[in-house]
Amino acid sequence: MNKKEYRHIEETLFHEKLNNGLDVFLLPRPQMSKTYAIFSTNYGSIDRTFVPIGETEEITVPDGIAHFLEHKLFEKKDRDVFADFGKQGASANAYTSFTKTAYLFSATSNIEENVKTLLDFVQDPYFSEQSVEKEKGIIGQEIKMYDDQPDWQSFMGTLKSLFKETPVNIDIAGTVESISEITKDDLYTCYNTFYHPENMTFFIAGNFDPTRMISLIKENQDRKEFAKLEEIKRNYPSEPNEVAEKEFKLKMPVSVAKCTVGIKESFNELAGDAFVKRDLLQDMIITFYFSKSGQFYEQLYQENMIDSSFYFETNLDKNFGYSIIGGNTDDPNQFAEKIKELLLSTNSHVITKEDFERMKRKKIGQLLRSMNSLENIASKFIHYNTVTADYFELIPTIQSLTVEEANKFLKEWVDESRLGVCKILSE
Repeated sequence: MNKKEYRHIEETLFHEKLNNGLDVFLLPRPQMSKTYAIFSTNYGSIDRTFVPIGETEEITVPDGIAHFLEHKLFEKKDRDVFADFGKQGASANAYTSFTKTAYLFSATSNIEENVKTLLDFVQDPYFSEQSVEKEKGIIGQEIKMYDDQPDWQSFMGTLKSLFKETPVNIDIAGTVESISEITKDDLYTCYNTFYHPENMTFFIAGNFDPTRMISLIKENQDRKEFAKLEEIKRNYPSEPNEVAEKEFKLKMPVSVAKCTVGIKESFNELAGDAFVKRDLLQDMIITFYFSKSGQFYEQLYQENMIDSSFYFETNLDKNFGYSIIGGNTDDPNQFAEKIKELLLSTNSHVITKEDFERMKRKKIGQLLRSMNSLENIASKFIHYNTVTADYFELIPTIQSLTVEEANKFLKEWVDESRLGVCKILSE
C-alpha cells in the first residue's frame, strides 16, 4: 500500500491497485465520527456508443441507460439494498452524471459491514424482465417531474444550445420513450462492459484504520472472479467549435421568465496538467467577474437587471466544458444581450497581478473550506482522478499559476460563436 503525505493540507492518503485492477484510496481522519465511502465507475450518460466487451461490433444503447442501471443495482431478487444499509445504521445513495456512476454511504458505526455491503451489492447485478418493466414506470415519473421544473429545463436548454453532437445535450435520465426501449439484456451488456474493477475506483474517508480496511477490501475482492478487462472502446462524436443553436426557447407555466447565457468552454479531450489549469482558470475568472464582489455583478445590480435568483456555474469534464450565467428576468432579450456584451468585452481586459493574487487566495480559501466535507472530498477526488489529476495537489497548482497564464486564457475565453442562450418564457 502506497502512502502519500500532503503536508500543505495535513492529509495522508493511502492507495493500492488491487490484483483485479480496482483502485482503492483510503483517507483516514481519526478525529471524525463519520465515515464516507464511494464506489464509482468511469461510466456515465454520455457513454452511449461503444463496443461491448467480448464483441466486435459497435452498438448505441438507449438514452438514460446508465441512470436506469444505477437504480436497478439496488434491487436484488429477494430484497432492497437500502434496507441492508438502514439496518446497519448507514445512509446510502447513488448518482449518475454525464461521465460517472457512483454508489455511496455515510455512517458512524458498523463501517466494515457497510463497506462489504457497498462492494457486494454493486458487484452482484440482478435484473429480471419483470423488475425492468416496473422500473420504467418509476423512472418515467421522475423524468416527467424534471420536465416540469423550469430550473432544470433552463439548464438542459442551455446545454442543447451549446452542444450539437456531444451527448451532454441529452438528459441524464433519458426520455420516457428512450427508457421504454431498455431491456434486461441491455443492462447486462452495459454492466459487463463498464463495471469491471479496472474501470472503477473505491474511495473512503473518515474514522477507520487503513491497514485493517485495505485487508478487508482485498479479502472481499479476492473472493470474486473477474476476467481480465479488455480495452473499453467508446465512441464520442466530434464536436464543432461553434454552438448548436444561438438561442433555445421553451414555453412553460412560469410567472417570471428565465434566461441563461452559456459559454461552450471545451469540446476536446483534456487530462492531467492541461485539464487542471483550464479547470482552475475557468472557475477563477468567471468568479472574478460574476461573484457578488465582481465588477460585472455590480454593474448588473446597479442597472436592476438581476435579483436573488442570479447565479453562475462552470464545469469541465474530460471531453466537454461549459459555463452558465442566468436567473429570472422581466426582459430575457435585454438580459441576454447585456450578459453577452459583458462577456465579449473581456477579450480586451487585462487582469493585474494584484487582482490575480486576490483571485488565487480566494480560490485556495474556497478549496480549504470544501475540504471540511468528506462528501465533497470523495466526489472531487474521483472526478480529478478520472482525468489523471490529483485533487489534493490543486492548491500548489493554484499557487504556481501566473498572471500571464490568466491573461492568455482571458483573451481566448469567449468568442461569439461559442455563446448560446436559453429562454424559458411564460405560456
